[in-house]
Amino acid sequence: MFRVETQKSGFNSALLVLELIYHSTVQSVRRSHRHAMVGLIMNIFQTVLLIAVFYVMFNFLGMRGNAIRGDFVVYLMSGIFLFMANTKAMGAVLSADGPTSAMMLHAPMNTAVAICSSALASLYIQVLSVTVILGVYHIAFGPIQIDDPVSCLGILLLSWLNGVAVGMVVMAMRPWWPDFVKLARTLYMRVNMFASGKMFVANTLSYAMLKMFDWNPLFHIIDQARGYAFINYYPQKTSLTYPLYITLALLILGLMGEFYTRRNASLSWTAGR
Repeated sequence: MFRVETQKSGFNSALLVLELIYHSTVQSVRRSHRHAMVGLIMNIFQTVLLIAVFYVMFNFLGMRGNAIRGDFVVYLMSGIFLFMANTKAMGAVLSADGPTSAMMLHAPMNTAVAICSSALASLYIQVLSVTVILGVYHIAFGPIQIDDPVSCLGILLLSWLNGVAVGMVVMAMRPWWPDFVKLARTLYMRVNMFASGKMFVANTLSYAMLKMFDWNPLFHIIDQARGYAFINYYPQKTSLTYPLYITLALLILGLMGEFYTRRNASLSWTAGR
């Protein structure tokens, strides 16, 4: 009947938020399937299927000569892993609970926790999938040689963070233009299938061809990752600063847009989610 209100310190509040993010992340991992292992297996299957399709296509079209000298499967993985991490992060953030969701009625839940948990769940599944695929390939087909694995992991995190930033910007627009957001999500994934540079090496592109791809931060990220993965490849036409600055700018825009949308949210927007 009576409750004594106690003032929480900043440290206790931070621990409470971290605990809430943890439980929300677990719930996000199990959102698509009751058993988290099923979702992991499905993600691994999608990634392996993409690798197999590109492997067959490169061999059928005689494009293996355009790849970097070294393990051809590692060349394919370096592009597909980053592409999957980017697009999956964007989709996870975009599908996170918005300000008009019923979950927002339960304190201390808020949109920041929902976005963080969805993004971390996507990162968890992608990192685990990459680890399993690389482990199976290393055991079944031959040892994998990566020149700088720590930097490759850092590039994977940058690809994921870029997807999170794009997802936040699109998520902020979702209550205002729900039909456009659905189209933008599909278009983003379709365009990146080609424009991300998974099938090309930037150093071999002409100036005219390079201008068709260098606007895309993911193109720079994938090319830089191959520079860390292969000892005999040094990226000369891409940089890490460009995708980093674009990612930071998109994060700021996403945070501003999400704040404005949350302040003006209405329950009547539920149909637009």
